[in-house]
Amino acid sequence: MMKLFIVPFLIALFSTIPAYAADKADEKRLDEVVQRGAHVMPFDLEKTTHVFSKTAKGGVQQVIAKDKSDTKQIGLIRAHLSEISREFRQGDFSKPAKIHGETMPGLAELKTAKAGQIKIEYKDLPDGAQITYSTEVPKFRQAIHQWFDAQLSDHARHAVPGHSHQQMHPK
Repeated sequence: MMKLFIVPFLIALFSTIPAYAADKADEKRLDEVVQRGAHVMPFDLEKTTHVFSKTAKGGVQQVIAKDKSDTKQIGLIRAHLSEISREFRQGDFSKPAKIHGETMPGLAELKTAKAGQIKIEYKDLPDGAQITYSTEVPKFRQAIHQWFDAQLSDHARHAVPGHSHQQMHPK
């Protein structure tokens, strides 16, 4: 009798947890992403953490400085995320393509979005910055999630999934 209760309970429990299907890329790929990223991202990956939080409408991408007093890294993070959020709103996803490749999961779909189909909002954080992506279009929501998974995989040394940091910075 107890087993009949436990199985449905476990299924219900784990179905409410956001799925992050991002396996860490192999070491060679991680090294390549770091090398290409250094030409696109002005901040030091070793001094920052990328946080990718999937949401029901899309997701929140944050880059935070590990040292909360490192104003140089915080300024570089803010400048970069502010710039790419403007580019993304114009449909320009060339910077992620330079780092992760043109075949990055979700990227081709995101490039097809017309103005206004994906809302992209930039915000300063005390220790970095964030971009919030939201859409009512299911294929773009799925593309954002695939794109986040790919970034988690490729930035495995410098990225984490989750909402914990977002909760520390209420709107």
